[in-house]
Amino acid sequence: MRLSVNIDHVATLRNARGGTHPCPIAAAHAVLAAGADGITFHLREDRRHIRDADVARLFAEVDTRLNFEMAATEEMVRLCAGYRPQACCLVPEKRAELTTEGGLDIAAGGAPLRDAVARLAGLGIEVALFIEPEARAVEAAHAIGAQAVEFHTGRYAETGDADLRRSELDRLRTAAALAEAAGLLCHAGHGLTYDTVGAIAAIPQMEEVSIGHFLIGAAVMEGLPAVVQRMRREIAVGRGG
Repeated sequence: MRLSVNIDHVATLRNARGGTHPCPIAAAHAVLAAGADGITFHLREDRRHIRDADVARLFAEVDTRLNFEMAATEEMVRLCAGYRPQACCLVPEKRAELTTEGGLDIAAGGAPLRDAVARLAGLGIEVALFIEPEARAVEAAHAIGAQAVEFHTGRYAETGDADLRRSELDRLRTAAALAEAAGLLCHAGHGLTYDTVGAIAAIPQMEEVSIGHFLIGAAVMEGLPAVVQRMRREIAVGRGG
């Protein structure tokens, strides 16, 4: 299973002080050298962390699978189409939110969302939709032509209630099986840690996890290479390797 490291919050630290340190591009190189399989970044409308210049440098300087997280707005679709990353993930976005709060409402996205998927997929980009682990969301993603889904793991990863965690894990397993049956690739992300990634890795349909905030936070004490290497070990254990 691939580990894609989200470097957004390296940019958050840089932007808190201004200047160029720490550099998200240098962080991308560091995590790849430590064993990550790809880089995820979210270019938000308000550019609160990753900025346009960062995106340009990533595509010019980092040779790996790049996953462009984005809202399905005309601006972002145009930018993504220009860069043509290997993968993109369409996510809901609200200006006031601290982080993505849940999966896409595909029905509410209507024709603009369907058109965004078609335009990007037509360029050979693997288009994923960030969704809740629900049958209707899987069916809707398949119906509008997505190639992949990224399941929102926040409710599973962030609860302290053991019964709720088991219930959410069951939902994720069921949704992954439904996605596979529909011909969709399965990814997962949001809130995953050393303690919670193993059970996600054990779901056989899961091909990729995207992890950012936890790894960048843990790196303050442990260092980027160490946290990537430890996360890779936790994934391997969960996968049975």
